[in-house]
Amino acid sequence: MTQALIAEDEPLLAEQLRADLAGAWPALQLLPTAGDGRSALEAALAQRPEVCFLDIRMPALSGLEVAQALAEDWPDRTPFPLLVFVTAYDQYALQAFEAQAVDYLVKPVDGQRLAACVRRLQARLADRAAHESGLQEAMAQLRGLLGAAAPAAAAPRLEVLQAQAGALVHLVPVDEVIYFEAADKYVRVVTAGREHLIRTSLRELLPQLDPQRFWQVHRGTVVQARCIATARREDSGKVTLTLKGRSETLIASRLYAHLFKGM
Repeated sequence: MTQALIAEDEPLLAEQLRADLAGAWPALQLLPTAGDGRSALEAALAQRPEVCFLDIRMPALSGLEVAQALAEDWPDRTPFPLLVFVTAYDQYALQAFEAQAVDYLVKPVDGQRLAACVRRLQARLADRAAHESGLQEAMAQLRGLLGAAAPAAAAPRLEVLQAQAGALVHLVPVDEVIYFEAADKYVRVVTAGREHLIRTSLRELLPQLDPQRFWQVHRGTVVQARCIATARREDSGKVTLTLKGRSETLIASRLYAHLFKGM
């Protein structure tokens, strides 16, 4: 039996979608609704449904962030779920979703549009060969969507970070940073000689970094490209990175493995 997870933080909309799906797809087994992005991620990884309906704007993690985390953490050799984004975006923003061939539903969900979505999902699920290769397709789609969701105008580039430790503020030139790593409400700033914590999120920091110099290699890791010594592709599709000036290794997730190709 096909299982589906609905992630929606508005209870009335979630119940309406459940009722509409029950009518349009009676054989579909609906898992308990997740009311925020983090719960949706945990439920999807634990239950491994065939289909996920993800609200774009949710507490904790957005629908896109949930999809990104699923692509990074989904078990190997397990069919990746079909993702349907539920949005309140205007038509201009929806063009990005259409261009990437990821299905979507607009709030309030129209019955005919839902029926068309259900037919599309059923056809995809029936094609087991396409379903088995769904992870690669989903990652390509997600890369496009994440790019489309990036701010239109980049923030001013950071040159120096100010990392406070007690009464002392360390001025850290951005060019000396080897990598940044998300740590709860902070970001670890790692240089060759030491580490600092800054009270900001990686999401807020990213637009202030030069994307040609600083590569996001995981949803929680950004590394300065010139500080990467080697990249080794693993059987899982992930990539292990060794660094110049640091002994630890970093993992580039499957979503970002395409960055590392021989010339």
